[in-house]
Amino acid sequence: MNSKTIPFYFAIGCGLTIASSVLAAETAKIEFPAPSPGCTLKQRVGLTDIEVAYSRPGVKGRDIFGGLVPYGKVWRTGANQATKIIFSTPVKLNGTEIAAGTYALMTIPGKDEWKVIINKGSEQPGPYKYDEKLDVVRFSATPVKLAHSVDSFTIEFNQIADDSAVMDISWDKTGVPIKVHVDFVDKLMSQVDSVMASDEPKKPYFQAAQFYYNHGGDLQKAKKWIEAALAERDAHYMVYLKAQILAKLGDKEGAIAAAKHSSELAEKANDLGYIKLNADLISTLK
Repeated sequence: MNSKTIPFYFAIGCGLTIASSVLAAETAKIEFPAPSPGCTLKQRVGLTDIEVAYSRPGVKGRDIFGGLVPYGKVWRTGANQATKIIFSTPVKLNGTEIAAGTYALMTIPGKDEWKVIINKGSEQPGPYKYDEKLDVVRFSATPVKLAHSVDSFTIEFNQIADDSAVMDISWDKTGVPIKVHVDFVDKLMSQVDSVMASDEPKKPYFQAAQFYYNHGGDLQKAKKWIEAALAERDAHYMVYLKAQILAKLGDKEGAIAAAKHSSELAEKANDLGYIKLNADLISTLK
């Protein structure tokens, strides 16, 4: 059959098919906003890198917990697919030890208690593909009522300290705080000892003294290092650390003298914060 003898209806059909394909191809190029946009959160706690990849659905006038998200059932803790969480070192979540790795963070919401699930299936789309056999740990978390409603589902890190933080899960009027603890002190203290005992010409005297003071290290070493730091630079914040170390060693007279010197230097630097810190320290030593 040549083109001159193609039936009219067939030609129209082919034309419609081609036109539909073109329209479909053009439509595929259009990018629409996601109803639950993705979010990647990165946070360092101590020497541990934590990454959370999740989707953020909105309230949109719906009843959330106990409604859209039923109590007592496994939830992907977000939308689209299970929330992914990555730890670069071992951590503790609410006191439960978890090895470094990549996991799915899933939950079982409850009115008075949530179960938090750390599962090996980090790429699973949701609870319908959830395999309990891949659970690494489960632990409890206590929900709290929020003072203000959170419209978009949110995971964030707050109360960040050297060795801890709080991972807050929030949506609508419910918040679920999870305590994160990392252990780096012993490892870093060993590294500090090694560097400070080496023949390196430039050593982090102030940082080493501060770390030892803040984390229960040998205060005699801390005193030696802060004095070496001050021999290089007589800075008010360094002298304040010396005053703190001397106070902790029981040398009240030396601590008061150091605090007064720190205050004098702070006045020259117009640093009112350290003037107050020194005054508060002196008041505790009299």
